[in-house]
Amino acid sequence: MARVLHNLLFFLIRLALKIRVWGYWSLIYGYCALCTAAALLKLCWNIVLRPTATFQWGIRETPPACLNDTSLGTHCYVRIKESGLRFHYVAAGERGKPLMLFLHGFPEFWFSWRYQLREFKSEFRVVAIDMRGYGESDLPLSTESYHLDYLVTDVKDIVEYLGYNRCCLVGHDWGGTIAWLFAIHYPEMVTKLIVLNCPHPSVFTDYALRHPSQLLKSSHFFFFQLPRFPELMLSINDFKALKALFTSRSTGIGRKGRWLTAEDLEAYLYALSQPGALTGALNYYRNVFSSLPLSHNHVRSPVLLLWGERDAFLEQEMAEACRLYIRNHFRLNIISGASHWLQQDQPDIVNTLIWTFLKEGEGRKSYRN
Repeated sequence: MARVLHNLLFFLIRLALKIRVWGYWSLIYGYCALCTAAALLKLCWNIVLRPTATFQWGIRETPPACLNDTSLGTHCYVRIKESGLRFHYVAAGERGKPLMLFLHGFPEFWFSWRYQLREFKSEFRVVAIDMRGYGESDLPLSTESYHLDYLVTDVKDIVEYLGYNRCCLVGHDWGGTIAWLFAIHYPEMVTKLIVLNCPHPSVFTDYALRHPSQLLKSSHFFFFQLPRFPELMLSINDFKALKALFTSRSTGIGRKGRWLTAEDLEAYLYALSQPGALTGALNYYRNVFSSLPLSHNHVRSPVLLLWGERDAFLEQEMAEACRLYIRNHFRLNIISGASHWLQQDQPDIVNTLIWTFLKEGEGRKSYRN
């Protein structure tokens, strides 16, 4: 009798897990279909209102002067033997100083760290990379090339190529996700972890499934699963959607902080208008559901989490929940009035908070290789 009950219990557990997985993927594909229908309606409306302008967009041939500003650092390239990919990065500060590595988010590139490159080069070897699929780094064609494991390995390979075995790691948005994962898998290589407006991946998964409001704010995750159509929607009307992302009152930079200048915006359009650039950026999203939830999720490095109060895409409640997965010192700072793009929106405040965190505990000597 006991054995029968044991087998029945085991069967029920397996059935519950299958139902949960089925429900998970049904939610993903159902919401993806809903987002697609909304995008199609928007496209049709654009065609009705602006039939000639809708499908007009162009590749920016010449980079704006701000991308060649020598005060930001030197443009460098590295080809990683294991992956065969060439990465572009901008570096400043003396070689041999502690390494501070910056990982950008979507849909950005190394330029999003311009204020931090200038600020921290006095004490660090600062390096802002174009992650695979972005900027001047290589753009693998296959979606599978953007699996989270590969993105984390890229960071490890670049740190080692630069001649270091550890670094202070700073990530924003998607770069924040990669930074969390790198700290989880390679704790010995991260002296301190600084994340901007990106929750721990396990927090995001748990929270989003329990809060419909966050699912609504994350609707782009589902829409971006489609092939080619998202690239079209981001390109129409000469990349109007991308311009609005950075400049609108609801999602843009600078309502109470520093405005994005016309030249800054052109820098983003130059990078994202290049052939294959949007596909490379969107491929990050096209692997995310197959990579979560995590099997390992504890972070053993000291962590600073900075959060813009006006983030239009991520709910603030997730920030405090990250504490559950950190086995070291954790500092959380909510920045009043700051948007999702807080290192550009409020660079002075962000830089001050980072300096404060770097001086805590072990002190700066702990960063030396």
